[in-house]
Amino acid sequence: MRKKFVGSGLTVNTVAGTHVVMLGLDLSDAKRKNCLGFAIQREDHTEDERYWMSGTKTFEATDPNLGPGGQVSSHEHPFQTFQWSDYSAKPEHDYTYTVVPLYGTPSHLTDGDSGSVKVTTEKEFGPQQSVFFNRGAIASQEYARRFLNKSPDVVGAPAFIWLSRGLFEAFQTFVSQANGSSYGLYGAIYEFQWPDALKAIKDAASTGADVHILYDGIPGSTGPGVKNKAAITKAKISSLCKPRTTGKIMHNKFFVLTKNNKPVSVWTGSTNLTENGIFGHSNCGHVVDDPDVAALYLDYWNELKGNPDSKTERAWVDANNVAPPSPWNADVTPIFSPHTGLKALEWYANIANTGHKPLFMTFAFGMHKDFQQVYEQKDGILRFALMEKEGNGRGLAQGKKDIRRIRSLPNVVVAVGNNIVTNSFDRWLKERQKLTADANVKWIHTKYMLMDPLGADPVVVTGSANFSEASTNANNENMLVIRNDQRVVDIYLGEFMRLYTHYAFREAVKIALENHEVWTPQYLVADATWQKDYFTAGDQRLLRRQYFSG
Repeated sequence: MRKKFVGSGLTVNTVAGTHVVMLGLDLSDAKRKNCLGFAIQREDHTEDERYWMSGTKTFEATDPNLGPGGQVSSHEHPFQTFQWSDYSAKPEHDYTYTVVPLYGTPSHLTDGDSGSVKVTTEKEFGPQQSVFFNRGAIASQEYARRFLNKSPDVVGAPAFIWLSRGLFEAFQTFVSQANGSSYGLYGAIYEFQWPDALKAIKDAASTGADVHILYDGIPGSTGPGVKNKAAITKAKISSLCKPRTTGKIMHNKFFVLTKNNKPVSVWTGSTNLTENGIFGHSNCGHVVDDPDVAALYLDYWNELKGNPDSKTERAWVDANNVAPPSPWNADVTPIFSPHTGLKALEWYANIANTGHKPLFMTFAFGMHKDFQQVYEQKDGILRFALMEKEGNGRGLAQGKKDIRRIRSLPNVVVAVGNNIVTNSFDRWLKERQKLTADANVKWIHTKYMLMDPLGADPVVVTGSANFSEASTNANNENMLVIRNDQRVVDIYLGEFMRLYTHYAFREAVKIALENHEVWTPQYLVADATWQKDYFTAGDQRLLRRQYFSG
């Protein structure tokens, strides 16, 4: 849902997803003078609560000497930003956000003319598409506060539930629809090891549903085949599961639901069914309740179950899943891999560059050259990138050079995953680095692209593929290309900004510490000069203010 307030020189542009509400703010020139920031009050009509939102930064003159993890009211220590988000929102809640510009001095703040916007957050389960993100932030102050940074295994169910944030529960709900002999469930999964996920599959089969799971069993020391087989054996569902033993990587994560032998729905996304996949690094699950889309996935599954070699599989995909489609007229277009060549990847890059519009992308293992060319344009177009790391393996050193060059552009904003490694930094608590000791991916595992999400014709590309050559012409993968679905894009954009903000700050801390900088508490600016970058031509903060405020 989107709502906008404009009045008395104040703009409040609000975008509500399921768990995130974003506020893009702006002030007229007359109202900017002597403004020290914004106080934001949230009224929760669903739970009948009203309070000032809080933060960690304070004015030095009125500093209450917060301890580690402490927070203060924004009505006393305002937010000095023109783009703010509420990451504690809940689905299907009615909220009113009141934004109050504050003036005067830190010790004598006065309220300016306020603006209020009432929004309703989205339902988790939509009429045709549903999107679920886990917390994706084991490295967080909130986890440290809530669970004293203990391992989830030590804390137990409350930690796992908080980290899942509805993602795994949604998967269980999807699978539980296969209830009885009239239903079928056909899965293709790369990592298949979390006991409760395997139990959900077993429970569905026990109702008489026709359940068949393909899993990556491709031989090789780096693959998950051995662990998958061990987990399947322990769960006593070997009769339901079949390994994919040919090809390079069976990297899919999808499940097709059928009723009376007809496809009705598909679960897809980036989530491997492991402890780290569900609860650790960032991931999403995406449900499409569309028989036509589900039928395409089931056709692909039926091809995979024959365990074809790479050449045969590539020929089938080329013939049955043309990418890019011509004409491109469907609202939801599945793209499967492997294809011959890189036409699918090139199509995504072309979408990213269409009309030179704002772009938001996640990259788990570096940025392919086709996307580097899109990002490396000093054209005043806002482009965000959120990355696990700048490259992978032998390409890491070059990737660092490439990203350093790209992020030097004033219109490009990049964040690479990280965590707070000290408890002496600016009142912050020490954070966990990753969920489990053997986690290969610590922070960012999602693979999605948002082209002009706040524009008139947004596009979402999401799924299992890493926007790489291997994910296009070698691995078994699947992606969804979704056009003009405001509900879906609002959910994805809120989650992108949540994790971008989370990790951008942590990366900045890491860089500073590596440069041996001495950190002291970062106080709020005591006058209106904090606004400067937001009104400086060519600065990315100006582009962000303009885009998010609408």
